[in-house]
Amino acid sequence: MSAKYLLEISVQTLEGAMAAERGGADRIELCENLSIGGVTPSTELLRATRARLHIPIFSMVRPRGGDFMYSAAEFAEMQRTIVAAKECGADGVVLGILTKDQKVDLEQTRGLVEIAKPLPVTFHRGFDEAADLRQALEDVIRSGAQRILTSGGAKSALEGSVVLAELIEAAREQIVIVPGAGIKVENIGLIAQRTKAHEFHSGLSSSLPYGSREHKKFEEEVRKLAEQLARISPARSISD
Repeated sequence: MSAKYLLEISVQTLEGAMAAERGGADRIELCENLSIGGVTPSTELLRATRARLHIPIFSMVRPRGGDFMYSAAEFAEMQRTIVAAKECGADGVVLGILTKDQKVDLEQTRGLVEIAKPLPVTFHRGFDEAADLRQALEDVIRSGAQRILTSGGAKSALEGSVVLAELIEAAREQIVIVPGAGIKVENIGLIAQRTKAHEFHSGLSSSLPYGSREHKKFEEEVRKLAEQLARISPARSISD
């Protein structure tokens, strides 16, 4: 694969999203309350962000923090959230559902993927809580989702890089594996080298705490990540 590397940045405010775009992010994951892993953003935030950004916005679909097993009422809320995200101009949605025995809930996930069409779906880091990641990979592929955001079951993408490489090899062209968790300018090159991934996700929480209003600094940190990826991008060697 020779396409350039892609950088997705998770944000929880309009100002953060604008700073990420100025810094060179290729895509935004829009959430609220990133301190608990991110939940569904309000329609007001999504509309405002869509009106100001030019890059793609993937909207989180998660009704609450905590585990990834949902009641019938919560599942219905997720269905409504996806419809609302499409109406607000989102370019994709991010979600994940597990069963009580820590497997991907294939039936419910497939149902949400159908509602999201034609928007792409990313299965978020709930994937990392699955009991068997290889089986979870097969199930997410069967659901019709296009991406999986994962740290390889580890606390960080760097620690999980061996498993991430195995998942990417197993996925081949069927689904995109997006490493995330603890990615920063100091390690993104090593993670890219070890995993052979082509898309990367960061919230930069190791550089700035979630909720920080230092948007200029956030922009600078995103720029450092984007510039580092550009330097090592496989597309660079082709064009040089």
